[in-house]
Order: sequence, then structure tokens, then C-alpha cells
Amino acid sequence: MSTRWYPIYQRGNPQLRVFLPNFWLKLLRPEHKQPPNVVQFACSMEMTRHDVKNYLEKIYKVPVVNVRTRIVLGNTKRDLVMGYITKEEDTKLAYVTLPNTMKFDFPDIFPTDAKQKIEDDKKSLEDAKKNHKKFLDKNKDRPGTPGWFSI
Repeated sequence: MSTRWYPIYQRGNPQLRVFLPNFWLKLLRPEHKQPPNVVQFACSMEMTRHDVKNYLEKIYKVPVVNVRTRIVLGNTKRDLVMGYITKEEDTKLAYVTLPNTMKFDFPDIFPTDAKQKIEDDKKSLEDAKKNHKKFLDKNKDRPGTPGWFSI
């Protein structure tokens, strides 16, 4: 992680000091069913529940009732050849409760038209595979074709 700390002393006048915190929030789709007024975020490990609340209220002007945080441990894996163990990074999850009058729906990135298009593309791909297989079967016993042509 890159740090945004500036050196204590710089030559020249005036000295420029800019505070850029290393805080970030990422909206996550919840794994389990949650009430409509609860939103799940992944946040930086240094953030406390008070930081999350202030971040959302001051920057995005979202009213927050409660914030709960937990740390999810990263998976550990053992390399089969060398035998060393690797571990993925831990992540902090923040569950933000909004007022009862507010409701949050996770945005639908792929609307139904896009889903239909994906299904049509899959169908056309299957048709192309079937036609190619017919072509290969029809021409595999043709005299004068090299051996690499048949599968």
C-alpha cells in the first residue's frame, strides 16, 4: 500500500501540506439475506466504525444509524510442489444500518435485455459449434485431405 505522508521538512517557503487519508470504501453485494436498510461495505483495515460513519455522512450525506465492523481472515494455501504456505490479505467488512425509512437496492448492472443477449450469444455459439462438427464429420473421409484436418 502506498503511503501519502509528506516529509516533515521541505526546503523553500511556503511549505505545502495536503492531508490525503488512506481511507476507502467499496460497496459489496451481501452474501446472506439482509434487511433492506443494511448496506455492506469493504473498507480499509485502519478505519474504525466512527470513521465509516463520518465518511458516509460528511462526504456522501447519507444518514447512518449504526455501523458494525468485522474482520474476515484471508484464505491460506499450501503450495503442493515447494510446500510453502501463502495467505491472502485480511479484509474488513462494515455493515451500515440506514434509517428505517430508507431502503437500499443493490444496482442491477446487467439489465434483463443484456441477460437475454447473453443467452442468444450462447445459443448462436452452440449452433456454430454444431455446424462446424457437421462440416468436419462430412469431410473427414474425403480423399486427399491431410491427417491433421480430422479431429
